[in-house]
Amino acid sequence: MTKGLVTVFGASGFLGRHVLRELVRDGWRIRAAVRRPHTAQDLRVNGAVGQIQLVQANLRFKQSVERAVDGADAVINLAGISYKKGRQTFSAVHTLGAKTVAEAAAARGITNIIHLSALSADKDGLSAYARSKAEGEAAVLASVPTADVLRTATMFGEGAGIFNSIARLAQLTPVIPLLGGGKTRLQPVYVGDVAKAVSTAVTRGSSGILYELAGPRSYTSKELIEFTLNAIDKKRLLVPTPWALGGVWGFGFETLGAIPLLNLLIKPFLTRDMVKGMKTDTVLSGDHPGFAELDVHVETVEAIVPPTLETFKTYGQFHQEASS
Repeated sequence: MTKGLVTVFGASGFLGRHVLRELVRDGWRIRAAVRRPHTAQDLRVNGAVGQIQLVQANLRFKQSVERAVDGADAVINLAGISYKKGRQTFSAVHTLGAKTVAEAAAARGITNIIHLSALSADKDGLSAYARSKAEGEAAVLASVPTADVLRTATMFGEGAGIFNSIARLAQLTPVIPLLGGGKTRLQPVYVGDVAKAVSTAVTRGSSGILYELAGPRSYTSKELIEFTLNAIDKKRLLVPTPWALGGVWGFGFETLGAIPLLNLLIKPFLTRDMVKGMKTDTVLSGDHPGFAELDVHVETVEAIVPPTLETFKTYGQFHQEASS
């Protein structure tokens, strides 16, 4: 039995693809709102024939957002960026974009809204990313007080996420910097668990709850790097690095990312804003409900990550046999 029609913004992203699969299992008809539908046709295969519809929408253009939510029973906003690129800024996506989605939903009487935020969201945060996430939450709740906000820790999973980023960096350099000495604490969460939480929340119906979603334990950034290197069987020199130097490197990556054509090929490993954000621990506060209240069993880093990093080994999954 179908639950109704849900519009999903950010459906083609790392988390979005997992969310679509969970929504299909829970019986929703899905309108996947993406900026470039012609590059996201593969999303349809996640559901039965006709269960997933693609529509063009850009959060910067109000009319496209309004078309995307017309006739929907629920709205999920997963749209987010980790660094700014052209007109896709933190403010445009996380704050103004979130506001546009919420206002469009409210104007149509849609009260079942799931808004994805970040565990680092803080109106007084050091990074523009953290501040924009907090401002986005406020904008959504101002229009739809019944919206559920899901603050997530940094995510991991096959093909993307924090461990893949570390592994890619290890392929490029024999030296890996430990910004701030590698002491910042993080609590990574499996993308599949977040997807289940999103689908459960929208299926239950939002009621103005703020959830915090993170993995079962926290790690220092140094521990995460060491874990990744061990998983891909590589040795790298880890060098404690002051924050100021990290900012210089961030500026360098930003400069490379601004070069025409080159910016189509590479994504910055680091930006100055990322460095600012890394100065603050990103862990559960313990003040809000989380996975337990959504009946989601949380996977561990140790159980999920190693198989997803096989391709970074010299001989892939046959590394040990080939090197013996």
